[in-house]
Amino acid sequence: MTLEDMALLFTPSLGNKGAAHLVELFGSAREVFAAPLSELVRRGELRESTAKEIISRTGFAAAEREMAYCEKHHIYAIAATDTPYPSLVREIPDRPHVLFVQGNLSALSRPSVAFVGTRTISNYGQTAGLTLVKQLHELVPEVSIVSGLAYGNDENAHKAALDVGATTVAVIANALPEVTPAGNRNLADRILAEGGAIVTELSSQHKNGGKFFPSRNRIIAALSSGTVVVESPYNGGSLITAECAFDYGRSVMAVPGRIFDKNTFGTNLLIKQNKAAMVCSGSDIVYELGWDVTKSEGATLAPTSAPTETLNISPEERHLLQLITVGEVVSFELLMERSGLPPEVIMPLLMGLELSDIVRILPGRKCERLV
Repeated sequence: MTLEDMALLFTPSLGNKGAAHLVELFGSAREVFAAPLSELVRRGELRESTAKEIISRTGFAAAEREMAYCEKHHIYAIAATDTPYPSLVREIPDRPHVLFVQGNLSALSRPSVAFVGTRTISNYGQTAGLTLVKQLHELVPEVSIVSGLAYGNDENAHKAALDVGATTVAVIANALPEVTPAGNRNLADRILAEGGAIVTELSSQHKNGGKFFPSRNRIIAALSSGTVVVESPYNGGSLITAECAFDYGRSVMAVPGRIFDKNTFGTNLLIKQNKAAMVCSGSDIVYELGWDVTKSEGATLAPTSAPTETLNISPEERHLLQLITVGEVVSFELLMERSGLPPEVIMPLLMGLELSDIVRILPGRKCERLV
């Protein structure tokens, strides 16, 4: 983490995507600030006013204050180019260039599943969440449970993880070291004491007006291989998290509920619209993620794929399948680019593979390889 990395955060006109674009283009934040105005405008495709903010080092004074603040409060500031930065978050197009973390940085690199849902959790939702976390931890002891530290479902998920000895990560919508809601301060302290972490993208110089929860939700989705919506009404905030996970190509799962219960209208709708897989157990979650639970504890979890030559499919289907890794969600456009085939050829091949339970065609012109 360099001062230049922090200064990108405080360059007023830049934003997350702009910072990511420039760092990818120039190689590092230092190289961004070393570039001449003409290069920033031409190669960086910036407006001249934004390029001048970089040249004049507009964000450096605020960056120095923030670095001192982080040191004083024992907060890790990690840039997207730093090794501890979670690799899953690095994949998203609107990733924050800097994350602020308290606790165990390695908790951010574990296989992770997010549990989200309503603040007004019912007894059913509470029991379902506890059961799923417990079963998932039994199957995958190294799993990290990610949630948002809010009342209701979030605190239920964090407590369930802690009670079974699992690592848990809380993503908050305010600057550290404070947490919101303040009533969950003791829970936050327990998360830190038991090897977990608390994460935010917000610096101490952000004014918290309660408007950062939707952007917080995208970090929850980004940190996790999959998101489980335990209980949600039609307009629940957890549906934003599910939508982010869906857009990022991550697995979205939902716990089914009673058809007359308002608290489960949202989860049932996700399942009905084929935006979420229905999960009723920890093994359902593991299956949906394609994780190989036969590996020893501590191994990197990854889907295993069957050799294509053992599958009873046509040579054309085999060629297409070899372009997708198991568990990967790809758009039809990307598949066309990889294969060089037109859509009128790809679609029948995908439909044949779906009938053979080898791929699953998803909404939004996407598909997922299952085996």
